[in-house]
Amino acid sequence: MRIDTHVHLSTASCPPPPGMPAPPFVSAEALLGMIDRYSIDGAVLSPVAPGVFFGDPADIGKRARLVNEEVAQAVRAHPNRFAGLMLLPLPDLHSALAELAYGFDVLGLDGVLLMTNYKGTYVGDPSWAPLYAELDRRGAYVFVHPTMPGNGQALEHPPWLYEFPFDTTRAVTNLIYSGVAEDYPNIRWQIAHCGGTAPFLADRIGSLSERAPKLAERAPAGAVEYLSRFYYDTGLANNEYAYRGTRLVVPADRLVFGTDWPNCPLPEEGSDPAPDLGFLDDAERAALDANAAVLVPRLAAQIAADRESGLR
Repeated sequence: MRIDTHVHLSTASCPPPPGMPAPPFVSAEALLGMIDRYSIDGAVLSPVAPGVFFGDPADIGKRARLVNEEVAQAVRAHPNRFAGLMLLPLPDLHSALAELAYGFDVLGLDGVLLMTNYKGTYVGDPSWAPLYAELDRRGAYVFVHPTMPGNGQALEHPPWLYEFPFDTTRAVTNLIYSGVAEDYPNIRWQIAHCGGTAPFLADRIGSLSERAPKLAERAPAGAVEYLSRFYYDTGLANNEYAYRGTRLVVPADRLVFGTDWPNCPLPEEGSDPAPDLGFLDDAERAALDANAAVLVPRLAAQIAADRESGLR
């Protein structure tokens, strides 16, 4: 069973922010065509980044609700092909908690999409403790996706080239050293793009406990241990460099397949969306395909039921 944990669905309620180019428009029908084309059983729908976090703050909650309704509509239409993630109108904590309850209890969505930062406030910020507590209580699946860094862009290269992976590393490190990873162990975190640069920097990140131990008191198990507990998708990282580097830090059961389509072009020939993972042995390939069931058990169960009944 192969589930793509990292694809983006375009929604009419989520236009690009001022000054940013419009991403490719991807409908639910286009996503169905893509996963059929590449023999993928299902996909986890994330709204197009950077989400709704721009413009008038008073409108963020309204936009998040509209986007979540659109994602839920796509999932309801194809419940055996799609799982859906909701946006939260952060940094407004009260509104975020209300939308979280609505997304899970009314819309029946499968998880939450959090950006790495919201106007410079990074995932892991202590002021959001009530949100982490509710996510932990629900055992929620949370996908952390990068956006523009909170301190701006130093060079004029496109932000996806390295700023996005660097911002992922900031968020992951903050989750660890803020104590969130320790205090809320029931949250199932998926980190985009094989963790940005966090696996490569694992030893350096972990060195804080020796070099500045007061700053590492909220992470008693050690940074590398917390890194090994997150899930990491292979979106825009379906290559040997990224995979093997991540596997040095995390066990095989913490890697999940992803494409990051349409941001990542897929091969024009053949039915394998990730031919550069051809080096994987049978056990690692099987694990990569199976692990998403932990994050989206409803979708995985429906795919399995379809197979048993001969519908696939």
